Amino acid sequence: MRHIAVIGAGAIGQLIAEELTDRGHRVSLVSRSGSTRAAGVRSVAADATDPRALAEALGPTGASGGYHDVVVNAVNPRSYTAWERDWPPMSEAISAVCERTGAGQLIIGNLYGYGRVDEPMTENHPFSPEGPKGRVRAQMWERALQKHREGAMAAVELRASDYFGPTARAGVSLLMDYVVRPVLKGRTAWVPMGDLRAAHSWSYLPDIARLAADLAESDQGGPRWGRPWHVPTAPPRSMREVADEVAELAGLDRAVVRKVPGVVMAAGRLHPLVRALDETRHQFEHPWILDSGAAQREFGRQPTSWSQALLETIDGCAEGRDAGRKN
Repeated sequence: MRHIAVIGAGAIGQLIAEELTDRGHRVSLVSRSGSTRAAGVRSVAADATDPRALAEALGPTGASGGYHDVVVNAVNPRSYTAWERDWPPMSEAISAVCERTGAGQLIIGNLYGYGRVDEPMTENHPFSPEGPKGRVRAQMWERALQKHREGAMAAVELRASDYFGPTARAGVSLLMDYVVRPVLKGRTAWVPMGDLRAAHSWSYLPDIARLAADLAESDQGGPRWGRPWHVPTAPPRSMREVADEVAELAGLDRAVVRKVPGVVMAAGRLHPLVRALDETRHQFEHPWILDSGAAQREFGRQPTSWSQALLETIDGCAEGRDAGRKN
C-alpha cells in the first residue's frame, strides 16, 4: 500500500483518487475547496499557487508521520486563459515539495507541446509547440525530466488527448460540450472550429485514471519513470462520426452537426477564451492521432472499446439530467 496525494479535484483528479482507493492505497485529494465525492479519500483544502499552503497540505500524515510516496499533479488553473500566468508557479511549488519530501511526481499532461503534426504522435515525437500554452506544458515536463535525471525528484508524465466521459464537467471537454450533450438534447451540434471530418483521438476518462494508477504503483527507479506515456486510446473518430454514433446508440434521429460560421468566430475573437482556443486550431483542422501502443504493450492495457465508452458516457449524461430534475 502506498500513500498518494492527488492535487486537483476535477474530473481526472477525482477518478484517479477513486481508482487508487479501490486498489487499496491511502489517498489524499488536495483541492482549493477541500471537497471530494470519493469514499475513503482524505480531503485537504489548499491552493496549489501558494507554496506554503501546499507544503503544509503535503506534509507528514497519519500516526507514522510519513510523507506521501507519490504526488499526482492533476491540477489546472482556474481559467483556460490563465495557463501562462498560473502554471509555472504551481508546477514549481509542487516540484519543490516533491524534492523536499522525496515523493515522486506523476504529471497529468496533454498533447499541446507537440504542435502541428502530419503523422500519429508517439512519446518520441519532438516538442514544437504552436503557442504559449504548449510552451508552458513542454517546459513543465522538461524541467521535471531534468530533475529526474539529476536525481533530485523522480518524475513521469501521462499524456492524454482531448478527453470525454460520464463525469466530464461542463466547460472542460470540447467533445462533450459541443457534440455529445447537444446531440443527446436533440439540438444541432455547433462546433466552433476545425474540419468536422478530420480524424481525432479522444481519450476516455477511466482509461486515464487506470494508467495513472499503474504508474503510481510502478517503481520510481525503474524504466517506467523518467519518461512520458500516452494513455491507451481508441482509434480516432471525426466529430461528425461521434455525433452520428451518439445519436444511434441513444436511439435518436440522425444528428445534425454544423460548424459555427466564420463571421461569428471572427467576432468572437474579441473574447479572451475564443482567442485562446486559436492555439489549438491545428488539432481539429487536420488529423490529430495519438499512438498509445507503447503503454498498451508495457502495461497490458487496451483502451475501453469505443462503443462501451460512448454508452457509459450517454448513461452518465442521463443520470446527471435525472439528478438535476430531483434537486
